[in-house]
This record gives sequence, structure tokens and C-alpha cells, in this order.
Amino acid sequence: MSNREFDEYSENYEALLRDPLRDRFSQGSGNLFFHLRKRDVIQRFWKERDIDTHLLDYLDLGCGKGELLTLLEPAFQHVAGCDFSAGMIESIKRIETRVQADPYTIPFESGRFDFVTAVCVYHHVPVEERARLTSEARRVLRPGGVLCIIEHNPRNPVTRAIVKRTPVDANAILLPSSETRRLLLGRGFSILKMQYFLFLPAMFYGSLADRLEAGLGRIPLGGQYAVFAQS
Repeated sequence: MSNREFDEYSENYEALLRDPLRDRFSQGSGNLFFHLRKRDVIQRFWKERDIDTHLLDYLDLGCGKGELLTLLEPAFQHVAGCDFSAGMIESIKRIETRVQADPYTIPFESGRFDFVTAVCVYHHVPVEERARLTSEARRVLRPGGVLCIIEHNPRNPVTRAIVKRTPVDANAILLPSSETRRLLLGRGFSILKMQYFLFLPAMFYGSLADRLEAGLGRIPLGGQYAVFAQS
């Protein structure tokens, strides 16, 4: 998908993501529910390692309108985002953002960040360019830095149905978690954690549901998955 297409989608992006199945799962809370779940997965990863993220610099690759960046900003020393669509990031005000002139090149200097996320980015990237983008993510990480790739789980039939009907995903090529792992290993990363999530709809969420989802994380049926890997 071209940056022109995402620029055109930017004004009505939230509406274009609407889907009856997706809306039922989020129980009317819209996109916020899904961003909160991703935030929780990320924060749990660092908490399990007893690492204070307030000492870390964080980049969200393909940050879109900055929803996840905004949720995670208080937890990190510095946050930044980049996206190849200027239209998507123009609404982000307080956070450093840069436009990717080349969608497979990250417009930050080498070794700048401790943590990089790519959330639902890779299914928009042509298969032949995915290794190149992963190498770029490794380049901007400091030694020992962590890359987290979060993607739709193609083994979940509801996820496949929603993606098929979503205009912004018209050209998406979903990645199974095994492909994401191979991609990371092939670019010199070591896998730290692999977790499936989004098993339960919004109505069940609370402390008990959070623990239950964490316990289900190895079962490959969640709506999305996260892979954390160290450079």
C-alpha cells in the first residue's frame, strides 16, 4: 500500500476500521480497547524482567496517529514515532515524529533507541522488503535493544474475516508467528518472548482477565500475537 493511500485514509481512519465483529469484541470502546491491550502486553514484558522503562528511549515504527505512543509516553524516558504517511502523523503534537521518505528506511540515526515497536506494520510490507525493514529496526537499536513486532494472527478465523473486510487492509499479507520468528532470527535477533493475546472481548477485562490472557499466551488462537527479540 502506498503512502498516498494512507494519506487519503487518514481523515477517516477510525471509521474505516469499523467492523461489526470488531465492534462487538471491543464492546463499543472502539480502537482504544485494542491499543490498551497492546500497551498491557508491552508493559507486562518489561515488568517480568524488572526493567525500569523510564530509563529507556522508545520508537514506534509505523506509528499512525500515535495512539500507542500516547499511552506509553508516561512510561518511557523519551518516545518518538515515524510513519511513511504524513497525513497519519500530522495530528500528533507533543511527541517527536518523522516521516519516512522511504517506507523501508527509518529516519533516525543508528543506535538511538532501546526499544522499537512495529505494530500491525509488517502485513503492509511486501514480503521481499520485510528483511530490509527488520535490519533497519536493528540499526536504530542500541546493543541489546529490543524489537517488538505485533501482528494479526492468521490462525484466528475471526481475525482473518475482519482483515478481509477492512479497506485499509485490502492488500495485506498476514504473517504467521513462525514467519515473524524466522525473520527476526535471520536478521541477527534472539527471541526473548512470544505471546498470543486478544482471546477475550472487552466485557471480561479486569485483573482476573488480564492474568487469564497471560496464561493463555502460548495458545496460537489469540486475535493477535507479539514477538519480543533482542538485538
